[in-house]
Amino acid sequence: MLLPLLKHHLRPYRAAIAVVLLFQLVQTIANLYLPGLNADIIDRGIVEGDVSFIWRTGGLMLAITVAQVVATIVAVYVGAKVSMAVGRDLRAAVFDSVEGFAARELAQFGAPTLITRCTNDVQQVQLLVFMALTLIVSAPIMAVGGVVMALRQDVELSALLLLVLPVLVASVTLIIRTMRPLFRVMQGRIDDLNDVMREQIQGIRVIRAFVKEEQEERRFGEANQANLDVAVAAGKVMAFMFPTVMLIMNVSVVLATWFGGYRIASGDLEVGTLTAFQNYLIQILTAFMMATFMLMLWPRAEVSAERITEVVETEPSIVADSDVADVPLSSGRVEVRGASYAYPGAEHDVLHAVHLLAEPGRTTAVIGSTGSGKSTLLNLVPRLFDVTAGQVLLDGRDVRSLHPETVWGAIGLVPQKAFLFSGTVASNLRYGRVDATDDELWDALEIAQAADFVRAMPAGLEAPVAQGGSNLSGGQRQRIAIARAVVKRPLVYLFDDSFSALDYATDAALRAALRPVTADAAVITVAQRVSTIRHADRIVVLDEGAVVGTGTHPELMESCDVYREIVLSQLTEEEAA
Repeated sequence: MLLPLLKHHLRPYRAAIAVVLLFQLVQTIANLYLPGLNADIIDRGIVEGDVSFIWRTGGLMLAITVAQVVATIVAVYVGAKVSMAVGRDLRAAVFDSVEGFAARELAQFGAPTLITRCTNDVQQVQLLVFMALTLIVSAPIMAVGGVVMALRQDVELSALLLLVLPVLVASVTLIIRTMRPLFRVMQGRIDDLNDVMREQIQGIRVIRAFVKEEQEERRFGEANQANLDVAVAAGKVMAFMFPTVMLIMNVSVVLATWFGGYRIASGDLEVGTLTAFQNYLIQILTAFMMATFMLMLWPRAEVSAERITEVVETEPSIVADSDVADVPLSSGRVEVRGASYAYPGAEHDVLHAVHLLAEPGRTTAVIGSTGSGKSTLLNLVPRLFDVTAGQVLLDGRDVRSLHPETVWGAIGLVPQKAFLFSGTVASNLRYGRVDATDDELWDALEIAQAADFVRAMPAGLEAPVAQGGSNLSGGQRQRIAIARAVVKRPLVYLFDDSFSALDYATDAALRAALRPVTADAAVITVAQRVSTIRHADRIVVLDEGAVVGTGTHPELMESCDVYREIVLSQLTEEEAA
């Protein structure tokens, strides 16, 4: 997975990579040229006492060194820019894929692993690209060039390479094969750690309310220790890498000195030649050591690339067909015909052959016991899920035959858990409509019974909102979420138990203020409180995923036992009447 991923994302940077290769070639050739000059200084300058030759050759070595440094700086700078750009592109690709996921894919992966894949996994691939462009590019040039230059110095001494290189390659391969499965486990442990920490941060109030700090500390400690254990195991294997390479390198130098010493004593070899050969031998082994460092990064980057590719190549379960016509919606009439839905892997349907009709200018309420499928039914309308049987129609058209953005553009959704984004009150409201004026925002806040507390904030519409709206109460978050839907002025309003955090007086005032605004729109409300839906034009009663009653409040009190039981659990006979 790693090579195809890099091939795809490095393609736009071919020119920059060519620059890196050119300057890496220059600095490597310069590096290979220096030992030969050093040998000449020893054999022709020091031995023969030619001081002028020493100065000339030394000056040339200095000039080559300066050129080598400049080439290295340019290569590393351009290589760093390319690797950072690849990291940016990978993060954008993961983010774009996640943005297109339906609820099914989000549940399949989960938020913690998606965060890790967009951050830590991308960093591993980015680091590999950087090290490849700054180290591994020059390694093969140095290795091949070093072998050629070593052969030029002395063929017999070069026979040492036939012994050293196979031992080095075999040792490194064994270590790499041991590390790869450990890195796969490590990325999974990072997911688990991210999951625990995210859950504890979000649930800090509950943890403190139930005095579970010690329990959660133990839970985090276990996840942290699990990550530590696999990291230490991988670290122990990695710890063998450099000592192994250094041992082989030093033994090689000792052997070269030993055999070279005998040949110098016999007059077959000069001191400068032996020195140059030792330098080339070190350069060859250094090239292999750089490749070794690269190979240490490769297994973890390969695992990360697989995880990134898994996200990028996951096909969303809800997509628009290529031949979908961009049909404008005008009335907002919603009809659910015999809809059934089952979650992936579930044995039974959550909804069974559900029928529902919501017409413009009328309020349709959905009520039922906990787990009866109310929210699932509501999520079928904006196509957050696709029905497994039946149809969901919007203006007489199956929502699957419409472009998803057309469907979403016609709907104002207030979810069960009111979620606000970090920013300001105004920026959250303008999620409903970007070009809404301040007067329109205030009008929506008035309707949602939120204007008073927003005015009480020092900055008014520009008052800061923390991530998730954590600096606001539950009721305030719900009212701003309702105002956000009102700003949009959609054809269909979907309220998923959106009044549960409001007191009865605010609930009644808000519903009264909504009537004029929603006079030409279809309204579907899911609620647990009977007082919220008793005046709806049509009430649909769900029980275990099936419709068991449809009608007005008085009709259902007479004809539907399930509805009557729900009502009498909240109201007296007199209040219900």
